[in-house]
Amino acid sequence: MTWETDDVKLVPIHELLPHEETKTKNQQKLHQMTIKWGGYNKPLLVDANSKVILDGHHRFRIGEKLGLKYLPAILIDYLVDERIQVMTWPNAKPESITKEEVIQMGLSNDLFPPKTSKHVFFGDLPPIFYSIENLS
Repeated sequence: MTWETDDVKLVPIHELLPHEETKTKNQQKLHQMTIKWGGYNKPLLVDANSKVILDGHHRFRIGEKLGLKYLPAILIDYLVDERIQVMTWPNAKPESITKEEVIQMGLSNDLFPPKTSKHVFFGDLPPIFYSIENLS
C-alpha cells in the first residue's frame, strides 16, 4: 500500500516529538535546499497517537529554525501498522531497537544519538510541495 497526497496533513510543529538527534552537517545542507526550493517536498512520518516523529527529524529541526507553525506529515498508527518496521543503522548504539522504545524515547526528555533508528516503509511517501509561507 502506498500513501497518497490526501494522506498528508498539516500538523502543528509544537505537537511533534523527536526521538533522536540530527547530524549538524546534514541539517545545514537540507536547510539550504529547503530555502532554495521555497518549501517542503517530502512529508514527515509521525505516530498519530503520540506525535513522535519516525522519519523527518532534519526537516523538523529546519521547521523549528524557520519558525514554522505547521509541517506536512503522514500520521500512522505506528505500533500496529505493518507497513513500517524499525531497525538500527550499522554500528549504532543500541544495536537493536523496538517500536515501543522509539515511542518511549520520544515521550522522554532524552534523545537517541543521530542515525540510531532506521525505519523501513512498505510503501512510498507521496511527492508534495508546501511553501514556507503556507507553513508559517
